[in-house]
Amino acid sequence: MTEFFLNRLFDGRSILGKSPPLGELPPPPAILHDAISIAWPSILESFLVALVGVIDTIMVGTVGPAAIAAVGLCTQPKFIALALFISTNVAVSAIVARRRGQGNRDSANSVLLQAFSGTLLLVAFISVIAVAFAPQILRLAGTNQDTHQQAVAYYRVIMGGLFFNVCSLVINAAQRGAGNTKIAMRTNLVSNLVNICFNYLLIGGHFGFPRLGVTGAALATVIGTVAAFLMSLYSVSHPEGFLHLNFRRLFRFDRATLASIWKVSSSTLVEQIFLRIGFLSFAMIIARLGTNAFAAHQAGMNIITISFSLGDGLSVAAVALVGQSLGQNRPDLAKIYGGACQRIGVVFSTLASVVFLTQGRRIFGLFFQEESMLAEGEMIMRFTALIVFLQISQVVFSGCLRGAGDVRYMAMVSLASATFARPVLGWLFCYGMGMGLTGAWIGLTLDQGLRLVLSGARFAGGRWTKIKI
Repeated sequence: MTEFFLNRLFDGRSILGKSPPLGELPPPPAILHDAISIAWPSILESFLVALVGVIDTIMVGTVGPAAIAAVGLCTQPKFIALALFISTNVAVSAIVARRRGQGNRDSANSVLLQAFSGTLLLVAFISVIAVAFAPQILRLAGTNQDTHQQAVAYYRVIMGGLFFNVCSLVINAAQRGAGNTKIAMRTNLVSNLVNICFNYLLIGGHFGFPRLGVTGAALATVIGTVAAFLMSLYSVSHPEGFLHLNFRRLFRFDRATLASIWKVSSSTLVEQIFLRIGFLSFAMIIARLGTNAFAAHQAGMNIITISFSLGDGLSVAAVALVGQSLGQNRPDLAKIYGGACQRIGVVFSTLASVVFLTQGRRIFGLFFQEESMLAEGEMIMRFTALIVFLQISQVVFSGCLRGAGDVRYMAMVSLASATFARPVLGWLFCYGMGMGLTGAWIGLTLDQGLRLVLSGARFAGGRWTKIKI
């Protein structure tokens, strides 16, 4: 029965529909194996990152709800500062995947070298600006008297250690594009374990370490990224590997390679800016509801990030498999692998939704003990059970489109949904209709639905398979 189900679900001709195959198609077990073999390390990696975020929040929660809110208010300003690096890394993964499919090792290494060199030049400038203007940035993000001082302390430490984070991210982006997702998984696994250990030592002050609260959580995160950076750097130190970072050629920029990176990253940068403006606006709307409401919302966002990790891992697999397939001039395989990743996502969504519906109150009980907070948590978990279906599918479709280089369209999707739909609908239901935090989560749910419709329609249309990068 299971074999029949898998053969039906992952049959290449079934996924292609009316589109004709362009060559021999792998059997369903091979399609599933290819997708899972690349996806599972990234799923585990993303899950561990999300889990550490939850553990961070629980540990910070021992200081009080204001501490959770303070850390949460730093999230969007941090990602705004990371926008340029994230957009570069999307380009690096997509182009390296395409070069891997073409068997062009020299070009893949040139992409890594150029991206790493550019990251080194930019990170110092961005870190200095973020640290110097932290109070003003976080006032804009919505801090109040309860949260401002702790948020500034946390943000300054995180942004002061940004170098290690972004350098590790660009190397791991190249490794993912080459299909080496286990390397990124291992670096994040070690980073997360280091983070948790120092959380315990520094937040509460154990074994002779100082009790630093929120600042301790930030220091623990930075120490974890140092460990990840050293491991990532070691992964590209072997001259015989597909990816090798030759430090003697740092800052020797090549116009053609930079142009290919910019072609993809420029639109992704615009998308990131649209996303972060929308997410920041949405966070500011919720911050006006008060510290406790924002703390409950932040806990809910940490939980939803765990379900997002499933889609994120499948998205990484989609980027690699789609890019490699297009590099081999097999758009039919690109469609098949994209469809297979989305179907795996639906299975994961179903399992996660059941957990959220049946265990929502217990999950929220890890963060708070107050009855009012638990009641808000139950409401949030009911929305999360629906959002997980919308979110995982749209993240996979988005990964397919980015892997193909269709980043301009994704920028427009972000503009329509995250920049406009989420904050506008959130404000309308939250304040216009007087529904409070429930209304904000209605807006979030509708935003995810819109992103799924727009990205799914683009994937089904197939124009993304003809983009050259």
